[in-house]
Formats: sequence, C-alpha cells, structure tokens
Amino acid sequence: MNVDVLNRSAAPIVSSTKMAIADCDIHPRPAGVGIGGVSKSLYPYLSQRWIEHVEAFGITYRQPWEKGAAYPKNQPQACRRDAFLPDGGSPGSDLRFMAQQHLDPNNVALGILNPLTSGQGATNPGLSAAIAHATNEWQKAEWTSQEPRLRGSVVIPYEDAAASVKEIEARADDREFSQVLLLSRTAEPLGQRRYWPIYEAAAAADLAVGIHAFGNGGWPNTAGGWGSYYIEEMVGHSASQQALLTSMILEGVFEAIPKLRVVLVEGGLAWAAALGWRLDRQWRKLKQEVPGLKRAPSEYIRTNVWFTTQPIEEPEPRMHLAEAIDWIGWDRVLFATDYPHWDFDDPAHALPFRMTEAQRRGVFMENARRVYRGSIEIAG
Repeated sequence: MNVDVLNRSAAPIVSSTKMAIADCDIHPRPAGVGIGGVSKSLYPYLSQRWIEHVEAFGITYRQPWEKGAAYPKNQPQACRRDAFLPDGGSPGSDLRFMAQQHLDPNNVALGILNPLTSGQGATNPGLSAAIAHATNEWQKAEWTSQEPRLRGSVVIPYEDAAASVKEIEARADDREFSQVLLLSRTAEPLGQRRYWPIYEAAAAADLAVGIHAFGNGGWPNTAGGWGSYYIEEMVGHSASQQALLTSMILEGVFEAIPKLRVVLVEGGLAWAAALGWRLDRQWRKLKQEVPGLKRAPSEYIRTNVWFTTQPIEEPEPRMHLAEAIDWIGWDRVLFATDYPHWDFDDPAHALPFRMTEAQRRGVFMENARRVYRGSIEIAG
C-alpha cells in the first residue's frame, strides 16, 4: 500500500515497524548530474580517457530521445519531495541522510542497492562498461564499505556479455555484492543465447540476477509502438517482465543453468499465476517445439524466480493478493520499498492483509536471507 509522501517535510519518517526487515530495492544516486549526463561523483572511478570522452560527447542511450527519460515524471527525478537533501541535493545521494530517513526508522537490517543511473543501455559499449565499473567502485567506496546493512548490485553492461562476465568475475569473491543487476527492456529478449554467459557467471559466483523495471533497449514497451502517457510506461513494466520471463523459460535458461536465481524487481507479481497457467497450457500442446524443457514452464517460476513487492497489486478485497501469492509461493516474495521514489512503500503499512507469522517473517526478511549471497551476516 503506497503512502502519501509527496507533501511531507524533510523530517525523517517515524515508522511503527518493529521487526527488522530486508529492503530489496533501494536506489542510491551519484550526487548531481555532470557534464555530458554523467555525475562527477563517478569521476574518481573513471579513467581520464572516459572523463574526457563524456565531457566532449556525453552519453547517449538506445532510445529515440537524446536527452532525458522517455516520459516526463510527475515528480523531479521520480522521487519523494522529502527525500531531497536539505541543501537541495539529489535523493539517494547521501548515506547519512538515507540512514536517518529510511534505514534507521524503518529498521532496515538488509538493504539491496540498485543504482539506475549507471550507463546500462548506452550506445557506446566501451563507455557503458566503464560507467558500470565506476558505479560498482562507487557503491563499494561510498556505500557498502561505510554501512554494513547495505549490499551492492554488480552493475553490468549487459549488451556486451564478455564485458559483463569480466565485471561479475571481478566481484565474485566480494561479499559486499549480493546480486547482478540488469534492466528489463533490453536489445533482445533476455532468454537469447547472447545473454547466457552472464547467467552462467552469476550462478558460478553464487550471485542472484536482479532484473529491474525500465531500460534502454531501443524498443517501446508495447507491441505497437510508443505510448502517449507516463501511466502506460508504469503499467507496462509488468508486461516487460512477463515477456523476459517467458523468453528465459522457453529458451531453456533455467534448464541449462538450474542454480540460477532471478529476482524480478518493481514489476508486480500477481500476474505470475496467469502467465504460468497460459504457458503450461500452450506447452502441453506445443512441447515438441521446445524439447529442452523437462518440466512444465510454471515449475521453473516456482524454483528459480523471486518477486519484489513494490509496486504490488492492490485488489479489493486485499485477500485476493494473498491468494495469488499462495500460487507463487510465500517463499518467492521479497519486500521492497523503492526508496527514495515517489511510490515508496512504507513497511509499516504495506501488505495490509492477514498473514501468518511465518509468512510475514519470510516476506520481510527470511526469503531475502536465502536469496542474496552475503546477506546472512548482517541480518542474523
């Protein structure tokens, strides 16, 4: 359940949350926007060559707009107004402020960082790799090494599998990173063989693969072209994730890499049951086309895929959502707030329906401890 945070003051939230929780979608942001669209906060982690490149040519993405996001947001940087720093700095750019406003009052014992302004989907593959690497160095130097409750995501230039594998292997033994981060809208469906080396490297490193909504694949999130409204973008996140999950299942990713753990972030979850039913029905009639699948498609969802809660569907009555989770499995659901974005979910008010104590503890903490490598030390 979203809370009205748009008109609050900059004072820290006072939450009634008593139980320690895991927040599986926190967005840190390098301070400000530098010349060429890359924050100067990343300059210490970029080579001089790439600093000069950015300042001379900037950064462009695989989308039909040269600057800015595809659709305007109703809030600056799509963030809560009270999350801006007292000096006007960007939300998510200051660890101390984040701790005071979110980590401390909401009793966050484990926070997974998902940086979004990190060069993923840039048209220049070398620049994409350089900014991804710099973002990882920045996470470690300025966030995870300073705050033991936080774990980083290995940002990768996923359109370049070889460069992505190199970045994953460089972090394989670093317990401050708990997952590999991709975005949902890519140049090709994520089940395609070009992306398999990424999944193999992640599984070998015992890292989950988080696939977050948004992305710059160069394609709209509809089958017929670009939508007119921001609401179409927001609703379309679930469709994008259904498409990538269908691709990964039918291409045989989970059959070939059975230890792969995929976390779908910020795309809802109630659709998983209907997708599983539809896939199973077609598979029973067309399984000859995909002989590599040894199990019904829905079974891979139940064994290899997890879902974050924010922005969770909110039906009336709310218990219909619990019925959807019954099909997915209560061990498949991970709590997330999406801090500091405008549709932040307050853990004291989210999921307003009856759960057993085991279900509540699973969603808010225990499931994350099982999914994310390195989380047990700070949550236990």
